[in-house]
Amino acid sequence: MKVLVTGAAGFIGYHLAARLISSGETVVGIDSINDYYDTNIKYDRLAEQGIQKDEVCYNHLTKSLTSPQYSFMQLKLEDKNNLNTLFEEQQFDVVVNLAAQAGVRYSLTNSQAYIDSNIIGFTNILECSRYHQIKHLVYASSSSIYGLNENIPFSTSQNVDHPISLYAASKKSNELMAHVYSHLFKIPTTGLRFFTVYGPWGRPDMAYYSFTKSILEGKPIQVFNNGNMARDFTYVDDIVEGVVRVINNPPHGNAVWNSKQQDPSSSPAPYKIYNIGNNAPVKLLDFIVTIEEELGIEAKKEFLPIQPGDVPITYADVSDLVADLGYKPNTSIKTGIREFIKWYKDYYKV
Repeated sequence: MKVLVTGAAGFIGYHLAARLISSGETVVGIDSINDYYDTNIKYDRLAEQGIQKDEVCYNHLTKSLTSPQYSFMQLKLEDKNNLNTLFEEQQFDVVVNLAAQAGVRYSLTNSQAYIDSNIIGFTNILECSRYHQIKHLVYASSSSIYGLNENIPFSTSQNVDHPISLYAASKKSNELMAHVYSHLFKIPTTGLRFFTVYGPWGRPDMAYYSFTKSILEGKPIQVFNNGNMARDFTYVDDIVEGVVRVINNPPHGNAVWNSKQQDPSSSPAPYKIYNIGNNAPVKLLDFIVTIEEELGIEAKKEFLPIQPGDVPITYADVSDLVADLGYKPNTSIKTGIREFIKWYKDYYKV
């Protein structure tokens, strides 16, 4: 296959591209390389795959020095004309759209970034997929989409009409838009609701990353909702395994879908939604203890109220993933945090 991975200089995109390359697929990665967080780590991820920083320039395809089947281009999803040209020239089989403006709290003060990347950009991906006969569009959604839903665990069969951040609303919009294109133009689309992804080469804005940094520097960590939070932390390798299995299993439409008893996660169209989570929420304070134990340092803690846009708990029901693909994430927090901290110490020369 020839696969387009958007957000390829990002956390999950980097790991997915590496996995696909190692499997012998031909991969083209694109990324805007914006400054939402330190761009140095984005360029370092690319360097790991043979794409040197001084070779990266906007709208120019650069071949990897170490992986002959990998190429990278700096490109924004909002750049419709150049995105369409890329699709036309490369003739992709599959698109995995991981590019998005991330972050719940950032969306409270920088709303336009989410409209540009997550709505306009995703529209451009859909249009290019439509006109260039893409065989399967896989795209990242988010656990934040569950919003005010308090039915635990979160199931794809539940209503998700009450998001509480613009980020979550943009992801809900992506799912609705994808369904329209699946219905009208028969494009197989699969949306993946990721649950709190962590691991090596992660995002510096994520809590586990900033906790590790602050603890090592002897600075207090901010513990929101006074520690009364729980997250379904999912190790990045488990996420990538789920994405790869989904890529190879495009939806064909639910032949027994009932409009009177609607399943929001499927449709008569070639459309499907899955949760990808560890199916085992961990209390925030227990998560911090795991980091402390791996570092051998006790954290100084500053307890704060819950922040706007945050939800108290996330918990993934992955029964669809198990039933359809025979897969369930299973990396323990202890194992995952050990791997992250080992990488962190090596990367920052701690």
